[in-house]
Amino acid sequence: MLSLLDQPQRIKQFDSQNALGVAATEPSQLGLISEIINPISAAENDDIPKQVIVTGMGGSPLPALLAKTWLNLPVPFEIIRGYDLPAYVGSQTLVIAASYSGNTEETLSALAGAENRQAKIGVITSGGKLLEIAKTKNYPHVVLPADIQPRMTVFYGLRALVRFFESFGMAKGKFDELGDAIDWLNQEVQQWTADKPYGENLAKQLAEQAVGKTTIIYAGPLMAPVAYKWKISFNENAKNVAFWNELPEFNHNEFIGWSSHPIEKPFAVFDLISSFEHPRVLKRFEVTDRLLSGMRPKATSVQMQGDSILKQMLWGTVLADFVTIYLAVLNGVNPTPVDLVEKLKTELLN
Repeated sequence: MLSLLDQPQRIKQFDSQNALGVAATEPSQLGLISEIINPISAAENDDIPKQVIVTGMGGSPLPALLAKTWLNLPVPFEIIRGYDLPAYVGSQTLVIAASYSGNTEETLSALAGAENRQAKIGVITSGGKLLEIAKTKNYPHVVLPADIQPRMTVFYGLRALVRFFESFGMAKGKFDELGDAIDWLNQEVQQWTADKPYGENLAKQLAEQAVGKTTIIYAGPLMAPVAYKWKISFNENAKNVAFWNELPEFNHNEFIGWSSHPIEKPFAVFDLISSFEHPRVLKRFEVTDRLLSGMRPKATSVQMQGDSILKQMLWGTVLADFVTIYLAVLNGVNPTPVDLVEKLKTELLN
């Protein structure tokens, strides 16, 4: 029987804004030049910051989550998703305000806090109030291409963020490493496009497993940022409830939560497996699945592809969008708009 996802007319009916086409171009984002406008001069940049903070909401801090795990910076690195900054922020702290729209109220509030503490400031945005502030106050900033859903601009943001870190001498060579992954990732993405039939298309197969279910995504520490990206993509692309957690912490609490009630729980469980995880974490995935047999739906293991941690992160990030766009088609919804978020923002203005 022909899969619904092998019917071009159905995909076009619901993906009317071509989210699949946007997903297919995500690898090219890794080639963004990411010029820093108003960069800090060499004289001002002799010492690396004592702490780094990226502040943002929704899809905007996703690049920071990937960067934190991948780069392993030589200074403390914290991601703040809210209005306020930690008490330690001061003149030796680099605060990068990241808001794709440039109008995220929590990020603008955090930026004001950074200014009050005389922190070093950087800005990553495509426009809005945040860009106006950066231009007016001559803050170092990177302008991202506009008019894409923030959750699908992760690689633009990652490229810009690494450019900032390199400018402070904290991530030498990593900017070029991103660009070097483009050709490889483009080849991988071709396995998930709409013209690749269901029987040969991992993204379509995973989407069908999730239809009508709440999705639960698990990963080890290295792929935890990717698991969070999967959750966001399920929420915003597929309009589907989803949750995520990280091993080994999962084994100390949530693990027990699966141990009662019938196996016929309305969940689809995905384990994002990286060959680079700690061997004990990989063992935990194996033992967990065995011990929970008969207590939860069997987990589907998704083996991250690539010969480096970075490549596996990139691979899993793009796959998240393909899987969830196909799920949106199966759910009968348009994967692109997030109307309820826009309505919330309007309500908050009243």
